[in-house]
Order: sequence, then structure tokens, then C-alpha cells
Amino acid sequence: MAAAELPVPLPSLDGLQIELLVSLGPRQVERVRLSLPEGSTVRQAVEASGVLGRWPGLSQEALAAGEWVVAVWGRKERASHVLKDLDRVELLRGLKVDPKEARRVRYRAHGEKLPRGIHRSPKKRVVPAA
Repeated sequence: MAAAELPVPLPSLDGLQIELLVSLGPRQVERVRLSLPEGSTVRQAVEASGVLGRWPGLSQEALAAGEWVVAVWGRKERASHVLKDLDRVELLRGLKVDPKEARRVRYRAHGEKLPRGIHRSPKKRVVPAA
């Protein structure tokens, strides 16, 4: 099922419905749905999901060292952050390449940027007269 086709969970009356996502690699995401009691924290959600230790490099020590980042709805949060119903907790890998440096490298590889208003057009092919 595509992400747009997933059923939207309804708010629960007996606790929190939490979705935990783990980004294992580019375009590779694992999803775990959890039911937790009111007042649960990000740390409790991660522990209850059972994802720690399931994949190489994903452990409590790696989280503490900053190799993985914990976010709620895309915003970095502390492990003590109290969750709300239908929150989405995300475990994100650390960046291997600084995005600004990668852009600089691509820019240098592409060549100089032309002044505004001047466009590089493809070279016209001259066909010799027969």
C-alpha cells in the first residue's frame, strides 16, 4: 500500500496510538504502530517498539552518542518529551555528508554559474553543404 492509501487511525480513548518510523537507509523505512499509556515519553516509545538492537548500529548507546536522532513529526525532540495521541516518532540516521559541502562539490563539478539573464544554449550543429 502506498502512504496515501494507509488508513488513518482514529484517536484512542484508552491511551496513545503512536507510530514509530526508523530510517534504515535511503528510501528504506520501517514502521511500527504502538499503543502506549497516557503520559508516555519518546524514550518509552522507542523501548516499547523493540527496534533497538534489531539492526546493526541502532542501540541505546548509539542514540545517546548522537549517531541517531529522535524526532516527533520531523522536529528533533529529547527522549523525555511527552507524547500526544497520534504522534509520529522518527529515528533518523546521522548524515554521512554535510549537505552544504555536497552542494559545493556539485557546483564545482558543473562549472561556473552564468550571470543572471544569460543562458547556456546547446551548440548548434553545423551541417556541411553537400
